[in-house]
Amino acid sequence: MVVRRRWIRRERRARGCGAGGGEFPDPGGGGGRGGSGGAAGLVGNGGSGGSGGGGGTGGTADFLGGTQSTGGGGGAGGDAGVGGAGGALLGNGGAGGAGGNGGDGGGYVTSGNAPRGGGNGGEAGDGGLGGSAGMWGAGGAGGAAGTGGAGISGYPNGFGGSGGTGGNGGNGGGGGTGGWLYGDGGAGGAGGSGGPGGTTHDQYIGGDGGDGGDGGAGGDAQHIGNGGAGGERGAAGTGGSGFADGSAGSGGAGGTGGSLWGANGASGL
Repeated sequence: MVVRRRWIRRERRARGCGAGGGEFPDPGGGGGRGGSGGAAGLVGNGGSGGSGGGGGTGGTADFLGGTQSTGGGGGAGGDAGVGGAGGALLGNGGAGGAGGNGGDGGGYVTSGNAPRGGGNGGEAGDGGLGGSAGMWGAGGAGGAAGTGGAGISGYPNGFGGSGGTGGNGGNGGGGGTGGWLYGDGGAGGAGGSGGPGGTTHDQYIGGDGGDGGDGGAGGDAQHIGNGGAGGERGAAGTGGSGFADGSAGSGGAGGTGGSLWGANGASGL
């Protein structure tokens, strides 16, 4: 009985979550088996997750000596665990463990009227999705057979993030969707289609479609963006439709041009 009680105590510790960081830039503690990594303090990075556990959240940035610091990165997920979210100012999402999704990039904060960028999405483990980006950050790459993460919408005067690249293998991962306002679609993995370009605002240029992987179609463009090229044996993306007073985008190789002066793409082989 005494031996069993000791084993239970050890097992609980092994499965526990990591300790959190304090107000200073302390990193979060690592998670035990099945446990999540601890959240970080201030600009510290999140702790790594144990096997099956998610990574901890990166610390939220604060003002240090009158300047804004970068938020901490999300911790890496353990096997099958999700990467931790990035901290609130430029913090990147943590990588996903095998089979786990990448963590989302941190959100943005404003300094006066100037928004600060968000973090990039974390790359996914095999089969996982790439994390979505924070403001202007790029979407994380998808794991093998996983889809790339989406680029976040741009602020009214900012650029949308690019979509993440799709992973290879199986039915290849699709490229992530470009962020609103100029964000380009992500490239498709082998066998995967390129992601569509980001939508536009008013008369701004839309993002280009991502290139397709082998056998994958190129992504369609928005507004006057160009269609993505098709991969080997893949169809090309269509050029954007052109605003009333602007030229349409050209089609990808072998693709259809946009509806307003958009040139057709050269024939693919």
